Amino acid sequence: GDKRLTVGGIKRYMDGALGARGAWLLKPYSDLPSEQGLNTIDLNTFKQSAQLAIENQLQLCTHAIGDKANRVTLDIYENVFQHHPQKTDLRWRIEHAQHLHADDIPRFAELGVTAAMQSIHCTSDAPWVYKRLGEDRAADGAYVWQKLRRSGALICNGTDAPVEPVNPIDNFYAAVTRKPKDMQPFFPDQALTRMEALRTYTINGAKAVFEEDIKGSITPGKLADLTVLSKDILTIPAEDVRNTKVEMTILGGQIVFDSGRLTAGVK
Repeated sequence: GDKRLTVGGIKRYMDGALGARGAWLLKPYSDLPSEQGLNTIDLNTFKQSAQLAIENQLQLCTHAIGDKANRVTLDIYENVFQHHPQKTDLRWRIEHAQHLHADDIPRFAELGVTAAMQSIHCTSDAPWVYKRLGEDRAADGAYVWQKLRRSGALICNGTDAPVEPVNPIDNFYAAVTRKPKDMQPFFPDQALTRMEALRTYTINGAKAVFEEDIKGSITPGKLADLTVLSKDILTIPAEDVRNTKVEMTILGGQIVFDSGRLTAGVK
């Protein structure tokens, strides 16, 4: 793939989404006590996938949103790792990791599991998180980026397109403000700093796919994959972040997008 396409993992789905009450929870939904969400894969089938992945040097990347889905995924990962102690630095992932029980937060770092999260889910889901989980569960385990980061977990970021808009600027804004539309910030103590958010989108993403030696930072010898923005998103007021535009995109040292503003009048 000339470093443009990498097939390195297997994806599985452990549960559904919170909005539809499909996220698999340890306790019932606050607004529908008869439901705890659903498990979407036979667990024996999932274990077979895990075995296939570890035997063939592939990452297992599992969609898990609810706290029970995350716990069961971590349990199965841990069991497989224990049976293959010679296999190290696997960087298996949990995709989304949106709602966690406090006991499971440190397990990501302990097991070397990457939390592949999408900041914009926090701000788009916030209106119904309170309804589905209640105040206490939302405070303890909903989109706990700082709790995960401080425990030593690797967090990488993305937009989850086409579920959310593909624009990474909107996702960066969500990461540093946790501010939903027409609402107060959603537990702002869990917001990322500007540099932390930038790292989740760059070097951490490269680490998540074993490509930190060739991507993720502006370093001599790495691929010249660069984006030029219209504003400095590390220093401008937070509300200005959403007005930032991409002026130029460079892929492998070649300009593949140019807004024209940077090169206007240049021959």
